[in-house]
Amino acid sequence: MNFSGQSSRSGAESAGFDAKTLEAYMVKDPQALALNLARAVENFGKAATEWLGPRERGEVIDPLDPVTEMVKTLSKVIEYWMSEPQRTMEAHMLLMQSYMGIWMNTLQRFSIGADPLEPDNLPKDKRFADEDWRKNPFFAFMRQVYLVTSTWAEKLAENASGLDDHTRHKALFYVKQLTAALSPANFALTNPEVFRQTVASNGANLVQGMRILAEDVAAGRGELRLRQTDGSKFRLGENVAITPGKVIARSDVCEVIQYDPSTDKVLKRPLLIIPPWINKFYILDLGPEKSFIKWCVDQGHTVFVISWVNPEERHAKLAWEDYIHEGIDFALDTVEKACGEKEVNAIGYCVGGTLLAAALALHAKSKSNRIRSVTFFTTQVDFTHAGELKVFVDQEQIEALEHQMNATGYLAGSKMAAAFNMLRASELIWPYVVSNYLKGEEPTPFDLLYWNSDSTRMTAANHAFYLRNCYLENRLSKGEMVLAGQKLSLADVKIPVYSLAAKEDHIAPARSVFLGCQSFGGDVTYVLSGSGHIAGVVNPPAKKKYQYWTNGQVTGTLEDWMKDAKETAGSWWPHWQAWIEKQDNQRVEARVPGGDRLNALCDAPGEYVRVKS
Repeated sequence: MNFSGQSSRSGAESAGFDAKTLEAYMVKDPQALALNLARAVENFGKAATEWLGPRERGEVIDPLDPVTEMVKTLSKVIEYWMSEPQRTMEAHMLLMQSYMGIWMNTLQRFSIGADPLEPDNLPKDKRFADEDWRKNPFFAFMRQVYLVTSTWAEKLAENASGLDDHTRHKALFYVKQLTAALSPANFALTNPEVFRQTVASNGANLVQGMRILAEDVAAGRGELRLRQTDGSKFRLGENVAITPGKVIARSDVCEVIQYDPSTDKVLKRPLLIIPPWINKFYILDLGPEKSFIKWCVDQGHTVFVISWVNPEERHAKLAWEDYIHEGIDFALDTVEKACGEKEVNAIGYCVGGTLLAAALALHAKSKSNRIRSVTFFTTQVDFTHAGELKVFVDQEQIEALEHQMNATGYLAGSKMAAAFNMLRASELIWPYVVSNYLKGEEPTPFDLLYWNSDSTRMTAANHAFYLRNCYLENRLSKGEMVLAGQKLSLADVKIPVYSLAAKEDHIAPARSVFLGCQSFGGDVTYVLSGSGHIAGVVNPPAKKKYQYWTNGQVTGTLEDWMKDAKETAGSWWPHWQAWIEKQDNQRVEARVPGGDRLNALCDAPGEYVRVKS
């Protein structure tokens, strides 16, 4: 926490402060600027009307109060540091020393010819890439104060004694939310790039930005739907989710898609993919170059994919058992009808994998052996180290969430999307606030962010069961989860397991996935990919990006496993294909969707995936 003791010279700044650099910040046409500021205020008023209107009409209810939860949590941190005078003085002195060093460095910048100095241990931050964050004394001062203060605040949360782990986790999370929101990069007058643009355009950027803000609140029907990409450039079945196939079965919970073969011979065992229901399946089929589904088809798999329903109020009581029986089991029946095959290879992604693991344990009770091998993508079955999402899970927060879900029958997709964005607010929220609403720039097309914004709702019963049984009580790995009146044990799952984790995953941390692998009763192949929750999975071989690590038995800790793990450059997909063929490499004639017994209901990607939240 010591930022005041050392400084470093910057050769790029050795010329001192040049007053000419202020010219870009001088208003040239005050009348035009005033007129545009008035227009910007008018557009902001429209945004406020779009936000207030649905609340006044009772269309939007906000029973959850995150501010109350934040204040309650942070008050415990403040109480610790203020409870003893010596401790309070220590915290203040650490910050004041840093501020004094920054102030002296700032004064030096106004001395022509003086070398500007700054603390040498300030964290690197891409929000401050513009050169005036260092060259201009005002903005340099704002940047340094912000970085020092935010780091200091995080250290206070980390070092507050007497807090339980969950409260400390929440405190650090809320501190990061506050510091991310209060960054000088987020305000027009303290962001040099936005300031210059406002002066150059006489405020036209703010007029455009407030117009976009009003449109985003209107699109969210009273909630801010922050656009991260130009969604108008994407069409399902046209430039995303385009692998040819047919919907061959439909239940109240899901559609089952079978894809057209692209090889004359295919593996005898069909492949069934169970994606998460918290977002849509086409993350695995973004386009020809990124599509895991297309790649599997080209390797000779007969690929089936579950496309989950986007729930409405009538689905409120659909719970885990329904998603297993009308989802996974329904899909297995469909595969058998379409191919005449009882044995399949299965893949579960994220929470889809957690559901699949529970289904396998349930199948084991009835001696069902239809799934002969299982692959998990970034899937947790043990939630001891479940990562940053645990900040939203405790008894009080779940009860409040259940109250909200019971009022509507589902959790709005925007709520889960907001939670995921908050985990990386400095990357997924505030840069878009600046570019959209301060710079007035329309976002560029990006298929991954389009998928990310295409959120889904979650049934009240299903989501409550998941949060309580997995995140809060960790019942699945403990052998305490009860489904269909039976207590499940993952030790009963003895089929071969391929478990993929991602090194930088903050949703299903690699350590959490590794620990969960030790719950299964059969042979487990653990593979660690580079990158995160999405890019670590969607990593086609042709891209030649990242790497993956392999090793032997899943025992001990992940750190022990990594010590002599083998690193391989590129995608893990071929490694997985070799593992699949090792289980059973028999090949048969290619199969058409539906076979002789099932008729196509519609073309892929189907109807359920098109329902917007």
